[in-house]
Amino acid sequence: MSGSAVPRPRPRVLGRGAALTLAFAAVLATAAATDSLPRAGDTHRHGSPQPAAGAPASARVATTPDARVVADAAARAVARGQSGTDAAQQVVSRSGDRWSAVYDRYEYEEFEQSLDGTYTGVGVGARRTADGLVQITRVQPGAPAGRAGVRPGDILRSVDGVSVAGLPVTQVMGLLRGDPSGAGPAARPGTAVVLGLERGGHRTSRVVRRARLAVASVSVTALAGGARRIAVDAFTKGTGARVLRAVRDAPPGAGIMLDLRGNGGGLVAEAVTTASAFLDGGLVGTYDIKGRQHALYAARGGNTRRPVVVLVDGGTMSAAELLTGALQDRGRAVVVGSRTFGKGSVQMPTKLPDGSVAELTVGHYRTPAGHAVDGRGITPDLAAGDDAQARAKTVLTGLGDGA
Repeated sequence: MSGSAVPRPRPRVLGRGAALTLAFAAVLATAAATDSLPRAGDTHRHGSPQPAAGAPASARVATTPDARVVADAAARAVARGQSGTDAAQQVVSRSGDRWSAVYDRYEYEEFEQSLDGTYTGVGVGARRTADGLVQITRVQPGAPAGRAGVRPGDILRSVDGVSVAGLPVTQVMGLLRGDPSGAGPAARPGTAVVLGLERGGHRTSRVVRRARLAVASVSVTALAGGARRIAVDAFTKGTGARVLRAVRDAPPGAGIMLDLRGNGGGLVAEAVTTASAFLDGGLVGTYDIKGRQHALYAARGGNTRRPVVVLVDGGTMSAAELLTGALQDRGRAVVVGSRTFGKGSVQMPTKLPDGSVAELTVGHYRTPAGHAVDGRGITPDLAAGDDAQARAKTVLTGLGDGA
């Protein structure tokens, strides 16, 4: 990051706060950042400033922290030889806005690296089963967990001796990363974590060393009859283009099951590009920045004929909710699953004199029909739990997929 001056903030595509934990629940911290912090008036490479979307909003914003007040507090602390980061965090904490936060240089570097689809972790995905257990659902090929003998289907009982019984999966993933609070950076690559596992009724433990890993945010699976399941873990750089290719490469007329379960959000521009795979232009959503309204539009030329079902759950957040709302409101997809998380606030970054960065809430976004997402989430057209994928396949057949 260049310089030490405090630039005026521009909307970013993903505010961190508690968002980082939830993004890592999809085995990736998705966040907004560029090589340097842009100034007000700059435009996103897709044509307009982009909003931040990434942390849940189960509570309404109490008082929005003012960027100038936060920066001034940090500057005064630095002049006294004190921590500007701590001073800024005190101002943010007093505001009561749980989604605004301050991060030091290392934390923000981790934040930026996540944009390129990299993260520090062990390389697993997990879910909570119907009987309340945490089950490993995915082991990334070549990742430390796989090399240590962890397999899909294993039950995770503990992390570093801490029982995961009753913990949200997002917090479990934070433990695996070495960031149990979700409010800071992951542990350094090379640090060890002990996983307590159960397989076939037998309990064992595995020592796994964290590593810097790359994730393919999009995976494609062929379903019976030619339909395609396109699972999007997070909206990192290039995600939209990968979805566009997957849709183009599917057999003519084949239905698309767009799986956004556990998607913690990411770059709004990538979510808009993804929407463009299914829409022929038009509104994707709106957002306000300090009372000024902005709009997000899909590109022209998307495939509007393929049947589409979107799978969502309580881990579907922010940019993923924006995409879901756009396809639902515009009658382009049937949404199947459970209510989404409900994060629709917009954050903007302010770089502080000591190199730390404050991400501060400045507004909220809405779906094309004007529905607020923040604190409410998106209600599926068809409620489903563990059988969501099977029900989504049935819906695709009913929509004319023929699979």
